[in-house]
Amino acid sequence: MKTYKPTTASRRGMTGINYRDFITASEPLKALTSGFKRDVGRNSQGRLTQRHHGGGHKRLFRDVDFRYNKKDIPATVLTIEYDPNRTGFIALVQYADGEKRYVLAPKSMKVGDKFVVSEKAPIKMGNRMPLKKIPVGTFVYNVELKPGNGGKLGRSAGNYIEVLAQDDHYAHLKMPSTEIRRVHEDCFACVGEVSNDENRLVKIGKAGRQRWLGIRPTVNASRMNPVDHPYGGGEGRQGRDTRRAKTAQGKPVGKGQKSRRAKKYSNIFIVSRRKVGKGKNKK
Repeated sequence: MKTYKPTTASRRGMTGINYRDFITASEPLKALTSGFKRDVGRNSQGRLTQRHHGGGHKRLFRDVDFRYNKKDIPATVLTIEYDPNRTGFIALVQYADGEKRYVLAPKSMKVGDKFVVSEKAPIKMGNRMPLKKIPVGTFVYNVELKPGNGGKLGRSAGNYIEVLAQDDHYAHLKMPSTEIRRVHEDCFACVGEVSNDENRLVKIGKAGRQRWLGIRPTVNASRMNPVDHPYGGGEGRQGRDTRRAKTAQGKPVGKGQKSRRAKKYSNIFIVSRRKVGKGKNKK
């Protein structure tokens, strides 16, 4: 981690990532980048559906390949790069046929490393193969939910998913949230962990740095008016006066609250629900 001299009150305690230790290129490949408009918390009609989103520094979109549809063709890592749109690093790779693509870089991957996407690939960091070919106890990332649909699970910095069991054409996976769920054995996954595991240790330090990231200020609900939030109103400091914590829309939220829909289509794949609240870290 990178620390700073306490030249100001906000600098004291602020930390960052020493990108020079990991990044090998300062500019992305132009052919794999494009401009894009961020949703800043609004839906297709322009209405605010997610609070505290907006602003932030302008970003260039990197076309990252999550499908890995070039199979049985070895690829070589050319550069490790920073991506402002995700917490993990990305790698520019060149396949044996000459095509270049961006992929999500695993931990400890460096320039010159090779990997392959194949059903016969060896169990090696960065290689991608079906879950049925991966031994129990292996850490994986960028896991598909449906065969051929591209990686959806385990894509954030430092994340990994553990293969717990193989049973009846399904693999049992332990998610970073402690949830255990079944995924079809024909779904592909990459071996290893996502890069930039120090991201969780970063201390923002000041409000302005949050604004650069596109995170707008949050107002305590008890400071609001009754029309704006269920906790609003009252003279002086007030408690929430409700048994369960809830959002401005009245939805349950907070530690120990179950917010998953009772009839969600994927409930049949959940073997064990995630642990929430104070007992989450207890074994």
